[in-house]
Amino acid sequence: MKNKRTVLVTGGCGFIGANFVRLLREEYGDWRIINLDKLTYAGNLKKLQGISEGEMYRFVKGDICDGALVAELFVAEQIDTVVHFAAESHVDRSITGPADFIQTNIVGTFTLLEAARKSWDKGGTGEENNCFLHVSTDEVYGSLGSTGFFTETTAFDPRSPYSASKASSDHLVNAYFHTYGLPVRLTNCSNNYGPYQFPEKLIPLVFNNSMHGKSLPVYGDGKNVRDWLYVKDHCEAIVAVLQKGQNGQCYNIGGNNEKENLEVVTVICDILDRKLGLPESGQPRRSLITFVEDRLGHDRRYAIDASKIKDQLDWEPQVTFEAGMEKTVDWYLENQDWVREIVDGSYTKYYKQMYTV
Repeated sequence: MKNKRTVLVTGGCGFIGANFVRLLREEYGDWRIINLDKLTYAGNLKKLQGISEGEMYRFVKGDICDGALVAELFVAEQIDTVVHFAAESHVDRSITGPADFIQTNIVGTFTLLEAARKSWDKGGTGEENNCFLHVSTDEVYGSLGSTGFFTETTAFDPRSPYSASKASSDHLVNAYFHTYGLPVRLTNCSNNYGPYQFPEKLIPLVFNNSMHGKSLPVYGDGKNVRDWLYVKDHCEAIVAVLQKGQNGQCYNIGGNNEKENLEVVTVICDILDRKLGLPESGQPRRSLITFVEDRLGHDRRYAIDASKIKDQLDWEPQVTFEAGMEKTVDWYLENQDWVREIVDGSYTKYYKQMYTV
């Protein structure tokens, strides 16, 4: 049942957030969306081109740490559901500049929780729908050896400022459930990939460098393992948690696609060689791979046990890694202007005319 909701989507101009907004507009037209995004370097309104503002969709440029703004939105828009994506998320950036991660990921989450608690305590906002869904990461669990999987009961063991900030926000969300009875749900997902991902992330970085004959940097020996989840699968899982999940519960969302980083890079190279032919050098794009000094505190392996969400909510990923990579490479090939504007920074001109950035 596609019950009507008024959803505050934080970070709806980010990678996963924008894909989620698109899914709701395409398949859940009776859900009203308020998209709150600060439009930092990774937020881009062009990800939502074609979606017009009106009765069912509104964009608000603002910071989740702005308590007055957030409180006003809850009251003015009668928010009954929060899907909280907004976060600083790049591990390398958290190593060189952790302060932004503490502010956005911890203080921002606290600000949203307080606004939801105060608004919903007063009633009148669709109490049967009230839900604060916090979107988190499998990185809060730390690192695995060559065997085993993360479950919802795995103890937190974050290894980077990024994962520590997300673990902190997860704990805050849980505390608001146990202390105040706030209707919260949590998801911890594996590595996402697909359209509109910022080019500092592995897959779009490899695509862009491959297209321009630049080196393809791979940390360490390239054998670090991640579980890869196609972004639309993730968005559909979030809808399932909203519609069928239980308050106070956490759901791991994985793609059932464990791959070494080096394999991911070579798959992209091989797809491009097949679709475009070899570059002018005559060498396969794999020859561009360069091993670089490993990232500080680089977790060796992540792997998700997603059996809970499958058994309880009847969700499982539909897109295989092979099919997802074909879709992703095709999208980037068809949207090279979008990638170019991100890399050279010109994408900011799109919204500087409308908003102070």
